[in-house]
Amino acid sequence: MKSHSSTLLAEVRTFRQNHPDVRYVDLIALDIPGHFYGKRYPVDMLEKVAAGSPLKLPQNAVLLGAQGGLFKIGDYCFHDGDPDANRRLVPGTLKPVSWEAQPLGQMLITSDGTEAPIEFEPREVLAKVLERLHRKGIHPVVAFELEFYLFDKKLSDGLPQFARDPLSDDADDQPNLHIERLSRFAPVLDDMVETAKAQGIDITVITAELGPGQFEINFGHLEDGLRAADWAALFCRSTRGVALKHGYRASFMAKPYLQHPGSGMHVHVSLYDAAGNNLLAAHQQQPLRHAVAGCLQLLPHCMPIFSPNHNAFRRLGGTVNAATRACWGYEDRDACVRIPESDPRNLRIEHRLASADANPYLVLAAILVGLEHGLEAAKEPIAPLNEDRNSGADFPLEMLEAVRAMQHQPALREGLGAEFVDVYCENKRQDHLAFQQEIHAREYRWYL
Repeated sequence: MKSHSSTLLAEVRTFRQNHPDVRYVDLIALDIPGHFYGKRYPVDMLEKVAAGSPLKLPQNAVLLGAQGGLFKIGDYCFHDGDPDANRRLVPGTLKPVSWEAQPLGQMLITSDGTEAPIEFEPREVLAKVLERLHRKGIHPVVAFELEFYLFDKKLSDGLPQFARDPLSDDADDQPNLHIERLSRFAPVLDDMVETAKAQGIDITVITAELGPGQFEINFGHLEDGLRAADWAALFCRSTRGVALKHGYRASFMAKPYLQHPGSGMHVHVSLYDAAGNNLLAAHQQQPLRHAVAGCLQLLPHCMPIFSPNHNAFRRLGGTVNAATRACWGYEDRDACVRIPESDPRNLRIEHRLASADANPYLVLAAILVGLEHGLEAAKEPIAPLNEDRNSGADFPLEMLEAVRAMQHQPALREGLGAEFVDVYCENKRQDHLAFQQEIHAREYRWYL
């Protein structure tokens, strides 16, 4: 999957012609927790990389914890000499950055498609899943939806404050779905959309969500699953930057308020053959039911991916449209796997369990492995919620239990790669333990 140097070189040169004031370009990739890492390159050096010069970054940058620290994971980090690994430029992703104080560019980089891809790099994990599906004649079409909150730019004793209504200067502290909220926050929302479009992202629908200062953005459907996940990752970065420029703080944190809904990542997936036929719709939708069964069977073992941190588990249950069991249903937003009403051509699943701060490459990879497993096992799913409101299977609601459930699941180890599963589980285990290494003020109130 190597890119031709001439195409990349033309992309860089065109960018320099169109943006002569840009001197530096951020070369970025997503690590395991879903944060961007990379290097800021002079644009003339970028031209050399596009022409074929090597681009190397430390392999272990992918393994960073949520706070940026390195954990001992097998021989990685502390017994491997911290080696460099090759990266490549992702064609079509060199775009201007408009939210920084100085003119900049940014471009995605990845190890997938290099001579020695990093087995636990999120984009590489998804690339391998998609390549395997394509060999089997299965071609996913994918669309992400992301929820997020706007807060005041300033924190109060480290806690978020409600976003200020720009018309009244009052706190937007009332949960609602009113269309007027889109009008009141139009300057920042419009800038987010236009900035995303400048990154090549197809924004479709904007919704004012139930939580105070909460919104949802929908992206267009793509036949390229890697690009769909790229869009989700890049949107998070640009949205946070644009919010700060407007005096807000944007966050994809899963559960910022206990009393208000959390923020989710909803993923729509349909599967087609090479001729463009919807595989899920064949034989009176029997493949759809098999795919759902596979998703639900693997879902309890994928919880460290769908809920990647302590806070994400807080989002599950207790509020609207967030399940605590692996379940499915037709046109039912209480289900983890929802089947939206559609014609046979557009029949799809909507996977609703992941938190908004989950890693989009890994979320999509896990969903696709579940679908693949279901199609091959060809088993009927449990009853949908439409028939039985108590239908569903339990899944872990705590990180260490979730890691244990994930690490030794055979279908996941085969589908996502055993090396990735081991590395990811240990990263999440260490992150969780590091999070516990602080005494909260509540402990003193309760136990001192």
